[in-house]
Amino acid sequence: MKICCIGAGYVGGPTMAMISLKCPDIKVTVVDINADRIAAWNSDDLPVFEPGLTEIVLSTRGKNLFFTTDVDKAIADADIIFISVNTPTKTYGIGAGRAADLRFIEACARRIAKVSKNDKVIVEKSTIPVRTAESIKRIFDTSGTQARFQVLSNPEFLAEGTAMTDLENPDRILIGGERSPEGEKAIQKLVNVYAHWVPKKKIITTNLWSSELSKLTANAFLAQRISSTNAISALCEVTGADVDEVAYAIGMDDRIGSKFLKASVGFGGSCFQKDILNLVYLCEHFGLPAVAEYWEQVVSMNNHQKKRFTVRIVHSLFNTVAGKRLAIFGYAFKKDTNDIRESAAIDVCRDLLAEQAQLAVYDPKVSSETVLSSLGLGAEDESVTHCQSAYEAAEDSHAIAILTEWDEFKDLDFEKIYQSMNKPAFIFDGRNILDLEKLRAIGFEAHGIGKS
Repeated sequence: MKICCIGAGYVGGPTMAMISLKCPDIKVTVVDINADRIAAWNSDDLPVFEPGLTEIVLSTRGKNLFFTTDVDKAIADADIIFISVNTPTKTYGIGAGRAADLRFIEACARRIAKVSKNDKVIVEKSTIPVRTAESIKRIFDTSGTQARFQVLSNPEFLAEGTAMTDLENPDRILIGGERSPEGEKAIQKLVNVYAHWVPKKKIITTNLWSSELSKLTANAFLAQRISSTNAISALCEVTGADVDEVAYAIGMDDRIGSKFLKASVGFGGSCFQKDILNLVYLCEHFGLPAVAEYWEQVVSMNNHQKKRFTVRIVHSLFNTVAGKRLAIFGYAFKKDTNDIRESAAIDVCRDLLAEQAQLAVYDPKVSSETVLSSLGLGAEDESVTHCQSAYEAAEDSHAIAILTEWDEFKDLDFEKIYQSMNKPAFIFDGRNILDLEKLRAIGFEAHGIGKS
């Protein structure tokens, strides 16, 4: 069997690496039109940071795992084709700001139809709106090709930072397809791939539409829990309650559970906001305004939390941060990844720059170019300094804002950091990873999320 994956990003690369590791009898080819990205996948410095990924790629690359820009050849040779391209929120036209932009999905479908000479199974791996498969099938059916296609939905449920663990030991594998003899045969073909290492009881098969909608719904439910906890964090700060203690107490109720009850400056990443807005758009499209309004409030609360964090910094620093050096610890949207998509750090930094602050940014995996580009700044801009360590960022600063929960921040010598800072020295722990009382004993004016 030969598998082709179109798209060498945060989903396609790791997923295909795991399939190649667990299925040595299958040739796996990852294709992308971005030559620089493919070159990086063929080097020792991969474009995606994920614990354990480099070791797997190095052990399988050149054996049964390949990265290439020769898209047409890989499509023509493949038995199964995964579509794993970006589906960002539209910034133009109908549905702008909510609907998913499916132009890359459509481009893939048209290219597959043009190149293919034999029958293939097409797997939707990108996050897409429900009934997207219908559009893909129409493109295939009207293409004039003699090849026949079965379209499956196989959404990913990966958490960046633990993607390789999630892939090796998934909670579930979801495969949706047509309830026809041909559709069932295609479903079984993909089931057989995952069955190399995933127990059959964890492989769920559904119809196409259930599978497509499950991905959006899963992310919406997870994001809703975070926004609900963040809403309570504001009440905790003004009443003297501790949000971690509140979350622990309610998380002991097995009807609620403890996962995704961690208060923070706000959720980020490529999926949550995009998928919720997509869900909002679908609800509006199908005449469900009350449902759309409900889910949109989850995003509104997330934006409010980021703004509230920035306002707290400004108010604490005597209502002005103009000309003050503020250390930013962490820029990725979460630890153990170099992904900054929808990172809360971007919004917080933009708001602080609007207040004319001077920012000193340190993140273990995010480059200077990425930071500056996300803020719309050039290399010559002096309002943002990219630092090589947390200690360098903190030196001569008035305050520290922790925006990513990197483990190394927990082990810093904060007594040393305190001595290098302007006084009074502030810490704003946007991820609640530090002991505020210990920091206050050193001399810091320390603030957390949902903590007085």
